[in-house]
Amino acid sequence: MPLYGDINFITITVQIEVFTTSNKKLGNITLDENEKVKDIKKQIAALCPKLYVDRQSIRSELKGKDIKDDLIIPSLAASKKVYVKDLGPQIGWSTVFVLEYAGPLVLYALVSLRPWVFYGDAAQGTSLSTTAIIALGCWSVHYLKRILETLFVHRFSHGTMPIRNLFKNCGYYWGFTVYVAYHVNHPLFTPPPIIMQIVGLALFIVSELGNLSIHMLLRDLRPPGSTVRKIPVPNANPLTQLYNFVSCPNYTYEFYSWAGFTLLTSCVPAGLFALAGLYQMTIWALGKHKNYKKEFSNYPKRRKAIIPFII
Repeated sequence: MPLYGDINFITITVQIEVFTTSNKKLGNITLDENEKVKDIKKQIAALCPKLYVDRQSIRSELKGKDIKDDLIIPSLAASKKVYVKDLGPQIGWSTVFVLEYAGPLVLYALVSLRPWVFYGDAAQGTSLSTTAIIALGCWSVHYLKRILETLFVHRFSHGTMPIRNLFKNCGYYWGFTVYVAYHVNHPLFTPPPIIMQIVGLALFIVSELGNLSIHMLLRDLRPPGSTVRKIPVPNANPLTQLYNFVSCPNYTYEFYSWAGFTLLTSCVPAGLFALAGLYQMTIWALGKHKNYKKEFSNYPKRRKAIIPFII
């Protein structure tokens, strides 16, 4: 006679057809109906080794939205179909960031310390101005900070990005580095008034500390190995109070840093670099701001996306 404790739980398995987003069938996989998207990706990778897990995004409908790895597809047992999008060859976020930041660190120093390579005979008998030396220090500190943050501070919700982004990102940062460095370190460079340099340097230093403070706060907001999302709020560090006004103060401080560098050097290419960065970061900030408001019903209404009271 069976005991009440001898209960057998039946696991229902479902055979699923796997299609690409071009509606080409890849084959069939067998799944527990309650398995998560990340488990589906593993089986697809076994079915088609070219589509390793990080290269896939999964949809329940051909024209549907990508589904996060930690979710279950409710209609899986009924539809018995999934669609996989090939994201292309991938590369780790950390690798991309280290490479795109190491370039500016090396290239700017090369222009500053080996001027004859770029200016030829015009560099003979000249030396860097005090302003150019300070600018070299600011530039180097900024990108060294970025590399160290990538290695020891940032926690990425996604492990990889398309490898094509490596060339795009490096082209942007490395190209602007040479453009700015060429002008700031030029033998004919004329420093701006001392008061402008002091204001610019002060703004740069405070903004770099503010940017670091926000990155530390964001790191502590997400436990290691998780993708937890919470409403970021200021902590005891006064430089995090900018969260009372904007959703992405790290971007705000980033722009302020380059605005300070522009004042310090009075260099038009530096100003263009600051504005180009502001444009791209504004797009990112508006997207994150929109997602915050959509995800959290109690999200602070007074916050803007990136520039207090404006954007």
